[in-house]
Amino acid sequence: MSFALPRLVRWLSTSAAALALAVPALAPAAAQAADFVSIKGATINVREQPTTRSDVLWELGQGYPLQVRERRGQWLRVRDHEATLGWVFAPLTQRTPHRLVTARVANLRAKPSTNSRIVGKLEQHEIVRTVGSQGSWAKVRRDGGQTGWVAKRLTWGW
Repeated sequence: MSFALPRLVRWLSTSAAALALAVPALAPAAAQAADFVSIKGATINVREQPTTRSDVLWELGQGYPLQVRERRGQWLRVRDHEATLGWVFAPLTQRTPHRLVTARVANLRAKPSTNSRIVGKLEQHEIVRTVGSQGSWAKVRRDGGQTGWVAKRLTWGW
């Protein structure tokens, strides 16, 4: 027993040192990994507290992307591109990726390049369905079915 104990202590201290070095390297990736949802139905109420008896702060439309900040039972504390909004009932959300146009106007392009032909103009606050991604570009589909590429920096969501 006494022979194995020093080896175990040495292994534990070596493992702890390796873990201490690895955790900071992993932390930025974990901190950047965001949990998103979007609105499933036509509209949803964003409430002050995680209960249906709480005041309604906002009403959001279908597809609106939200970042989850906290979970409490079947309620999600969410934020949008500007700030923390409040609480939504999780069953009224979905894991379908959407983006909100944050720029005043964003070009919808045929290919993921600023040199590509413009096929449409996206208006600020327009919500589009994300159907693909390539680098700093998102392939999106509008409600009417039109698809194209938009620079991610002009939108918010996933």
